[in-house]
Amino acid sequence: MRRSLLALALFAATTSVAMAAKPNLSTVAERSGYKQTGRYDEVIALCDAYQQSYPKAVRCFDFGTSPQGRPMKALAVSTSGALTAEEARAKGLPVVLAQGGIHAGEIDGKDAGFGLVRDLLQGKVGKGLLDKQVLLFVPVFNVDGHENFKAWNRPNQRGPAEMGFRVTAQRYNLNRDYVKADAPEMQAMLGLINQWDPLATLDLHVTDGAKFQHDISVTGDPVNVGDPVLRSAGHALRDGIIEQLKTQGSLPVDFYPSFAGYDDPSSGFVETAYTPRFSSGYFPLRNRLVMLIETHSWKTYPQRVRATYNAVLDTLQLVAQHGAQWRQIALDADARAAQLGGQPVPLEYQTTEAKRIIAFQGYAYSRKPSDISGSDMVAYDERTPQVWMLPLRDTIVPGLSVDAPKAGYVVPSEYAAEVATKLRVHGIAFRSLEQPVAKAAVQVFMAEDVKFTPTPVEGHQRATLKGSWENASADLAAGALFVPIAQAKARLLMNILEPQAPDSLAAWGAFNNSFERKEYMEAYVAEEQARLMLAKDPALKAEFDKKLKDDPAFAKNPMARLDFFARRHPAWDRNYNRYPVLRLDTAP
Repeated sequence: MRRSLLALALFAATTSVAMAAKPNLSTVAERSGYKQTGRYDEVIALCDAYQQSYPKAVRCFDFGTSPQGRPMKALAVSTSGALTAEEARAKGLPVVLAQGGIHAGEIDGKDAGFGLVRDLLQGKVGKGLLDKQVLLFVPVFNVDGHENFKAWNRPNQRGPAEMGFRVTAQRYNLNRDYVKADAPEMQAMLGLINQWDPLATLDLHVTDGAKFQHDISVTGDPVNVGDPVLRSAGHALRDGIIEQLKTQGSLPVDFYPSFAGYDDPSSGFVETAYTPRFSSGYFPLRNRLVMLIETHSWKTYPQRVRATYNAVLDTLQLVAQHGAQWRQIALDADARAAQLGGQPVPLEYQTTEAKRIIAFQGYAYSRKPSDISGSDMVAYDERTPQVWMLPLRDTIVPGLSVDAPKAGYVVPSEYAAEVATKLRVHGIAFRSLEQPVAKAAVQVFMAEDVKFTPTPVEGHQRATLKGSWENASADLAAGALFVPIAQAKARLLMNILEPQAPDSLAAWGAFNNSFERKEYMEAYVAEEQARLMLAKDPALKAEFDKKLKDDPAFAKNPMARLDFFARRHPAWDRNYNRYPVLRLDTAP
């Protein structure tokens, strides 16, 4: 009897210790009724707690370190036995990347994601979904911005009480950094993406804007851009999420609800194809799916978290059903991209003037003069729902297209180290020339018009270039980089190295020295040389006289008149306005 009592006591003590040691997987948000969100130490603790609770289904790991020294955490979640990128590839499993907190004040994705992962693992929702895929969950991308934590970091947002800040400690906006990859956080994220190659990425945000009834927008690509065949998968994913959200109590829209005219609801909406500084413009260039999930800032925090939770769950359900098919379409798109040499490739898209009228669920509002701003102000009445019949322009077509080089690009040796760093971070293949090549047949881009931004953008002085590629010959030095166009990321490569691409290295100012004049001819020398040139060349005199007659502005501008001769003189710097990267039709 005494032995039985002792055994019972030991069992009770052991059970009590085990229960006490069981990690708590609830969040600060849940425990506060979604009035608050936790600090980043909660992310670190929960990541470890999930792995401890479900060691066969969760792997918690660091994929980078922030500039302020914080670990960047990710969770690989799957019940398939695949918790590494290599295991996922070996099993042919699609990977879904859910990325929270790229703007750390828009933190719905963190709290929604932790709650969803727990419910999936406990079998409360989505039974069997994690058998068919890997969820790669990054609770907070901008970890230093998350800890710049206070009220009013999001003045247009209802809850939580305090939150992180939009930009990083170095004041980078990470959702403007995908191509240029300045931020250490972005470099770490691109390393994670290169390693795992997610089929679909969810970028989880909260949008600002007017007050209206819709609680969430789902946009993304490839729908209007990228590989034409892959667009079918993009449409299916976006439309599938939208339809599921409708059944879950949301009022979703499939465009970004930002007015065409600032603060003017009557102006309607314009859908945009985003450039690859944004997540939604970047992933289609890698032939992968991306959805921008934007809850509406004027909805309460619990409403927003629930809508985000559902959108991620809906994505997992759709990928479980169609992931194998979509993954094959994406791999086929990789193969097609490797054959783009010599073909026209859109680098920029534009929205046409075509419009349709839609019924948009808004609220009654008034516009009246403001004695504060001196302009009109808008006042919304959330007690009075109202249907707005508004124009939507959503027909997107290619704008600027450029023929891809037939063989690839050559980056001269003096720029090789800098450009190689950028190419590596995106996983783009290249090789160094081991031997010099004399008089190679190349194409050179000469800029005819260069405009620099008057103020910095993300710490860069951006440049807009107009010009054309011309046939030429050049000596290629050993150490130059050859970057072949025949690779899966050909579209991304062109958006990095084509000088007119809106987010190219050239557009972000990496080669601005090439577009600054470095040598000059003094006016008295130019006067002397001009007279000698006119005396020797009747055709030049005729050209000068004609320009004086036909161009009054030129005729009245002394410096322009002297520059006319300087540009035709042997002393003229032939490398001025010459983009340093070359194109090749034949590989060296």
